[in-house]
Amino acid sequence: MKYVAGIDIGNASTETAVARIDGEDIEFLASGIGPTTGIKGTLQNISGVFNSLSSALAKLGMDYEDLDEIRINEAAPVIGDVAMETISQTVITESTVIGHNPSSPGGTGIGVGVSVLVTEIKKITEEKDVIVVIPASVGFQKAADMINNANPKLNITGAIMQEDDGNLLTNRLEKKIPVIDEVRMIEKVPLGLTCAIEVAAPGSVISMLSNPYGIATLFQLNSDETQKIVPIARALIGNRSGVVIKTPSGDVKASVVKAGTISILGEKKEVEVDVDEGAAKIMEAVSSVPDIEDITGEKGTNVGNMLDKVRRVMSGLTNKAKSDIKIRDILAVDTFNPQRVIGGIADEFALENAVGIAAMVKADRLQMQMIANVLTEKLNVPVYVGGVEADMAIKGALTTPGTKAPLAVVDMGAGSTDASIIDWEGKVKLIHLAGAGDMVSLLIQSELGLDDFSLAEDIKKYTLAKVESLFHIRHEDGTVQFYKEPLKPELFSKIVLVKEDGLLPLENQDSIEKVKSVRQEAKRRVFVTNSIRALSMVSPTGNPRDIQFVVMVGGSALDFEIPNMVTAELAEYDIVAGRGNIRGCEGPRNAVATGLALSCLQPLDQ
Repeated sequence: MKYVAGIDIGNASTETAVARIDGEDIEFLASGIGPTTGIKGTLQNISGVFNSLSSALAKLGMDYEDLDEIRINEAAPVIGDVAMETISQTVITESTVIGHNPSSPGGTGIGVGVSVLVTEIKKITEEKDVIVVIPASVGFQKAADMINNANPKLNITGAIMQEDDGNLLTNRLEKKIPVIDEVRMIEKVPLGLTCAIEVAAPGSVISMLSNPYGIATLFQLNSDETQKIVPIARALIGNRSGVVIKTPSGDVKASVVKAGTISILGEKKEVEVDVDEGAAKIMEAVSSVPDIEDITGEKGTNVGNMLDKVRRVMSGLTNKAKSDIKIRDILAVDTFNPQRVIGGIADEFALENAVGIAAMVKADRLQMQMIANVLTEKLNVPVYVGGVEADMAIKGALTTPGTKAPLAVVDMGAGSTDASIIDWEGKVKLIHLAGAGDMVSLLIQSELGLDDFSLAEDIKKYTLAKVESLFHIRHEDGTVQFYKEPLKPELFSKIVLVKEDGLLPLENQDSIEKVKSVRQEAKRRVFVTNSIRALSMVSPTGNPRDIQFVVMVGGSALDFEIPNMVTAELAEYDIVAGRGNIRGCEGPRNAVATGLALSCLQPLDQ
């Protein structure tokens, strides 16, 4: 009889399975889990291994020396890095203003007129339509008095303010006008030029200034001029308010940013693709090269720098030459990335076209053997490198009640999506692909304009709700939950994440539907895409329809949406798919660690 442990070092977590082997029989005793320390497949992982193993042994009252053997995974995908490549950019030349969307504009409607300082309107005696410009030095009360007491012939159709006082000004005006506030660099607003303002009602978005023909109508533009203002309208789509000023020489343009090229190098074929052609073209190029040996990016571009960074990091961690680090797969996804508008005067942002790219490096067994050697020395227990993790995932997945070979497994982690298939004869075919949970979080962070990656992680993991009163919330599925005790006042009317330890407000997010849509689309574009891609590659015929049964395992299989999305998509291929339940008690987690412990039933040379 001997005691063994299988330890799976993942991108985000390190999992342990402890078992007792008596002849040909194996009994699982405990499991452990902890965060992975350092980048997967490097010596930095050792601390995480200790934490995970200790948590499992503590449940049994055992020490390290009570173990007879430990097996760790042969960690194939070592690093997943993601870059956002912006491939378009809105640029303002001269003084034209576009796309301002303050949180609380005043009034509603459309105003068109000549831009004039509010302190100068008393000098205007003729009939004239004007938009008043109110710097911070003129308070909202003083500005309201000036507007209310202006010459009756003067038609004040709107206002642009520097301070966040739009509602305060509107409440003091005898004649209500649309007011745009929070224009920080108000000194750059050109005076004496035709200006248009639009403010939509709460819950609505502007329609005139987000329509090229609407802008053409307000400014009486010809067809050539209308073509030039398309980027303005595009930048204003979805905003509650906006300002456009017509300057004699000013221009707004959407310029294509050179995003660089990616070269996919195969054994017999090399393909080059421009990032600005979009994700579909990139993935088409990747799939056209059967055996990828390396992937490189054009020097001096974002994608080139990103792929070079992957090599530099791995070189430093493994003491291998940078030229010896090979990138074996990438996943590209079309997305949007909020970018500061160049030339804007109110910190304007526009959603620009972008491509998210995840890259994966394949490790060698030698690096994992180094980890095994250090662990052997520190634990005084023999530590061996077991099988490749996709192979071990098959062994672990087959402990799910109701499963048997032939069977395919999709292992959905944080850095990679892996697939393996076992046939009637026990032969295993496997693949490791870039892109998983971390990329989903990056897409959420980018499209929602978040500064904090951990907040994007939370948005990925938890459902949404709207706080409608201090005693009830409405969940994203429409159900209402009431509370006996009042909620915190600062949560009122906020969109919140429903976490185990309470409600987390999402600042600067005013649409629960938008956040939900971004979250679901990010998961679909990464996990559904990669699941189909992986199963196609392990299928005996190259067609996922020839696979009958799929078990989903890994940390991302715990997600409340991802397994259902993948199951629904695979149903279109007549595939029976579901979330695994390793050993009938672990759910989709611990598959690889369980497989490694099971492998201890046989000598390593088998």
